[in-house]
Parts: sequence; structure tokens; C-alpha cells
Amino acid sequence: MERLDPDKLPRHVAIIMDGNGRWAKRRGLTRIVGHQKGTESVRDIVRTSRELGIKWLTLYAFSEENWKRPSYEVKALMGLLNRYLKSELKEMLDNGIRLACIGQTEKLPPEVQRTLWQTIEKTEHNTEMTLTLALSYGGRQEIVRAVKKMLGDIEKGTLHVNRITEERLSEYLYTADTPDPDLLIRTSGEYRISNFLLWQVAYTEIFTTPTLWPDFRKERYLEALLDYQKRERRFGTTGEQTIHPE
Repeated sequence: MERLDPDKLPRHVAIIMDGNGRWAKRRGLTRIVGHQKGTESVRDIVRTSRELGIKWLTLYAFSEENWKRPSYEVKALMGLLNRYLKSELKEMLDNGIRLACIGQTEKLPPEVQRTLWQTIEKTEHNTEMTLTLALSYGGRQEIVRAVKKMLGDIEKGTLHVNRITEERLSEYLYTADTPDPDLLIRTSGEYRISNFLLWQVAYTEIFTTPTLWPDFRKERYLEALLDYQKRERRFGTTGEQTIHPE
């Protein structure tokens, strides 16, 4: 495999972790086993990101739409999340990883909320990498929430409508303190954004792979990063402008 150029790594990688259920079905196992196996991939990708020096990693862990799944599966996913947070705390502390979250976390079970906020508090001073979990998250819901907050400030007189810009709206999103993703990875061969970071991925490079999430480990991750390094990011300009900005 080609070697990565450490100077061309993305600052922020976002991942839609898809395929746990299909991974399990192909093996005659329950979907829950697939989700359990998927947590091993989470651990591997977080560890690899930290080793490479990637500063921000955002994982789509549980969408707003996922609440529609069978109650037994939702309960199992919440249990897995709670155990993951507890089991990974030491590694986060040892490796300078700060935990953050985005989404309607008030919908999570009380026990999960307690563990989540305790982990966030205990890691808040870590500076080597930020791991953000999108929990009960939806991109459209995030934008609606931001608009409501802006309207509230307009009513209070602290924001004038003529001062609304793209940058100002971004300040009202969950990700106000996080740079937009440079690379979005989706596993399992699907070609959908699935209501994930709709505002933030406007100019994000997208990499899709048929690999199901439980099989997406370090080697596959490095392949995605190598592919990213071969891209020419133009942000609406021409290739000539990118190479010769003058």
C-alpha cells in the first residue's frame, strides 16, 4: 500500500457507519451481534485516527430516524453505547481524546445521558483529538433548531436580520466550534448522506466503500485516506485557479 503523506491528511473525518445488520444477516446472526462487532471497528478507527494525528473525527452513531427501529434493537443499541463510553474512557484519557456529542441527547435514556455527560466532563481538557458522536441526530432537525435560535435572538434584538450570513448561521449549529469535514466516509456501498451534517458537508470530499462497517478496519480506513489525498479540492474554482491562485 502507498504511504500516506502526513501533510495532506484531512483535519476532520466524518463517517456514516452502515452495514452492521447486513453483516450479521450474512452470517446467520442477529442484528445485535452485528452492532456489537461494529463497536470493535469504532475502537480501531478512533485509535488509528489518533495515531495519524487527525484532529476531529465525527461518527454517526444513532440517527433521529433510528428511534423508529424495533424497541428491542434500540434498547440494545443504547446498552452498547453506555458500555462503550465506560470501556473507552481510560483510552480517551491516556491518548488526549476529548469526547463531544451532537444531537437531541435529551431523548437518550437517563442512564446513557449520565454516562455520556460524565465522559464529556472527564475528557473536556484533552486537546490531541476530538471524537464527536452524533446521537439522536438529524441534519434537517439541526438546521431547524438553528433557525429557531436565530429567530429568538432577532425577537430579543440581539441579532438583526441583515446580519445573517452563512458564517453567522453556522454559529447556531451543534458544530459551531468544529471545522467542516474534509472527508465523509460511508460504508456498506450506499450512496446516501442520510440526513447527516447536511449544512457542513457542502464541499466535503465523499468516499464510499462496499465494505460493511464491522469489516471496516485500519487497512480500509487508510485506503480511504489515500484516495482523499489524490483529490484536488477546488471549492468552486477551476483546477488552474487551485494550482495558480494568482
